Amino acid sequence: MRRPSTLVAAALAFAAVRAWAGGAVATEHARAAAAGAEVLAAGGTVVDAALAASAAVCVVHASSCGVGGGGFALVHERDGGDVALDYRETAPAGATPDRFVVDGRPDEMLLRRGGLAVGVPGEVAGWTALHARFGRLPLARVLAPAIRLARDGFALAESPHLAREIARQQPLLAADPGLRAVFLAADGSVPGPDFRVVQADLARTLAAVAAGGRAAFYDGALAAAIAAAVAGRGGVLTAADLRAYRPAWRRPLVGRFRGRRVVTFPPPGSGAVLLEALGLLGADDLPALGAGTPTMLHLLATAMAQAFADRARWLGDPAYTDVPLGALLAPPRLRALRARMSAVRVTAPDDAFEPDAGTANVSVVDQAGNAAVITTTINTSFGAGILVPGTGIVLNDEMDDFAIAPGVPNAFGLVGTAPNAIAPGKRPQSSMTPTVLLDGGRPEIAVGGSGGPTIVSGVLQVVLGVTAFRLHPILAVAAPRIHDQAVPAVLTVEPGIDGATRAALARIGHRLVDVRALGAVSAVGLDADGWPVAAGDRRKDGGEAIVVR
Repeated sequence: MRRPSTLVAAALAFAAVRAWAGGAVATEHARAAAAGAEVLAAGGTVVDAALAASAAVCVVHASSCGVGGGGFALVHERDGGDVALDYRETAPAGATPDRFVVDGRPDEMLLRRGGLAVGVPGEVAGWTALHARFGRLPLARVLAPAIRLARDGFALAESPHLAREIARQQPLLAADPGLRAVFLAADGSVPGPDFRVVQADLARTLAAVAAGGRAAFYDGALAAAIAAAVAGRGGVLTAADLRAYRPAWRRPLVGRFRGRRVVTFPPPGSGAVLLEALGLLGADDLPALGAGTPTMLHLLATAMAQAFADRARWLGDPAYTDVPLGALLAPPRLRALRARMSAVRVTAPDDAFEPDAGTANVSVVDQAGNAAVITTTINTSFGAGILVPGTGIVLNDEMDDFAIAPGVPNAFGLVGTAPNAIAPGKRPQSSMTPTVLLDGGRPEIAVGGSGGPTIVSGVLQVVLGVTAFRLHPILAVAAPRIHDQAVPAVLTVEPGIDGATRAALARIGHRLVDVRALGAVSAVGLDADGWPVAAGDRRKDGGEAIVVR
């Protein structure tokens, strides 16, 4: 395991180990990266390693993800095969739109906290489907690092992100007995750095899944406990919803950018948003504009805003709505949109942007050229605010990713339309964008992120950094980022954007909002010589590992 303190140290460490490296893992915490590295070094596939790291990151970042949520996986096999698995949460059969209306008006808080906010978890179904198709080691071996980590615990000082979220969400945690018992001090206060986060019930749940697979979660005692916990908080998810849940194998979206093949996640994911933004920028001489210049950032922000506007209008669950991807991504349309992109961005006063603290990502590559990217979530921090008694399962609030009504934003300020309306069994739109960029047959980067809608902008900017600006992935991930999702009409910027650039952006009409960090991206790849590289993101406890053969 390698945890460089600076970018220079990271590059030197990479150079020192490259001669014997056989694969790479990048994710949001050193413990999770170590779990993936352990499984890869033990002979596991990239999917085995990604599952191990994903399960572990949800232990140390329990506010972000876990078996009470769901996710997406993108797998690239060196023979050229690309597969996407959608194990996104679904709306329960009883989740009709009228349930979220109070006194004749939609109540968006019902989508965010409490029983009605909970979608049917897909995480375990996704794990077992991926493992059955791509796994080599036994599932018990793959989940062993996460089980140990949950059982033995870790000092809160090891996870600054979790510590921040516990402090930020203390009232939410205090209101639920299970969350309070695990994440707060004995007196209900925010614990200090020496506090040990032990999740013994979660360890037993993971062990049950390791031994019994899908049935251990979706049938029997665990399913009954989940349904009872949701019902106790006014929700409608039932044991029948859990039994009926199935993940969906999907065909990845494929595009081209600067000579590379871009493989990314289809709806209800946001790969189409990524491809549209890349398409809008594809004919510009980006290196001549220069990374981080006002002109480049203005162009980038305008492309983001257009792509997000199309996301709001057109994207949704393809089983419930016709998503016109061919028309949206048609080169003539993109050329026409690019021609109309103004040199001036006119903004109006709007609500401030609210950065997201949820979701986690894992990226893995091996020296043979196989790659896997898993993005997983319980949506907002600590999901619906419900821990299922006796199980350690923190339940998602994924219903908030649906559009409750026209013009009503979700927790991240995103406003949806009819294609993303609530319907029983439906999967909501997602910002998750696992992506593999291929230079010939070489996975130049396999990348994904966390952070709500900033996932899309983060992945986009890392892709641009590696391709247009020829940055090493470590530098591309570390570079300061911006984000523009069209609504609210603000341009959010990280501290690394300098004052002169900010002033120039403001002069041409951007309303700037400062944030500490915009999401977190984890990327791996093979360099031009075929050696692995990993880039974790220090914005969120980032960890990366190079694995010996």
